[in-house]
Amino acid sequence: MDLKDAALMLASESAAHPTVASIAQAAHDQLAQGQRVDYRLLHELLGEASGKGVLRALHRKYSPAAYEAIIMPICQEIGRQAPVPPRHPPAPPPGSADDPLTAPVWPPR
Repeated sequence: MDLKDAALMLASESAAHPTVASIAQAAHDQLAQGQRVDYRLLHELLGEASGKGVLRALHRKYSPAAYEAIIMPICQEIGRQAPVPPRHPPAPPPGSADDPLTAPVWPPR
């Protein structure tokens, strides 16, 4: 299943939840027009679907393989587009009071 099909499945399965259905339909429409869907819209889609119980209902209704086939294209696209935060905090600038090698007095007062 591709991203467009996954968005369509979520749109059809969330008919009882207009917010989720409208977000899923917007994502599907963009994909149908050949446009790229921003990861923030897809993240919002999964967040709303989770909050409204749509994901839980999909999990109960479909087999684990089918559930993954619906959800994973969306998760993979979010993972592909979303910025990756740095692993380590930035180092203090040289000469700052937080740098033990160049601070005039250590530990800082």
